Amino acid sequence: MIDLAKIDNSLSAMEHKFLLAVAQQIGVTQLQFENLIKNPAPHIHLQPETERILQFHRLVLLMNVDQKIEKEEEEYLYQIGLKLGLPAQAIRKTLTVMHQYENKMVPPNVLLEIFKTHYN
Repeated sequence: MIDLAKIDNSLSAMEHKFLLAVAQQIGVTQLQFENLIKNPAPHIHLQPETERILQFHRLVLLMNVDQKIEKEEEEYLYQIGLKLGLPAQAIRKTLTVMHQYENKMVPPNVLLEIFKTHYN
């Protein structure tokens, strides 16, 4: 998530606040978080599909938190989704559908429906 936030070579205050909130939600202290900003941790593979979809949703929210979507961010997010093992069609649909919502924040139930559709 930090890599995505830094793709435009900056980390806005809003992005920092969002990342810190997610970090605290998963049990990472502020000190550990600040260390991760400076020294990225190695990537881990999330096993349950629900965790991978949740992480993808967090990334979509993060990409939109500063209200500026760079083409590089969107492409990077697409590639991360593929690396997470998510269906390409569901990733594309999510990136299209997000423009229909205020602040481009896709509601969790909508995201889950998109993924359910692509697994049936």
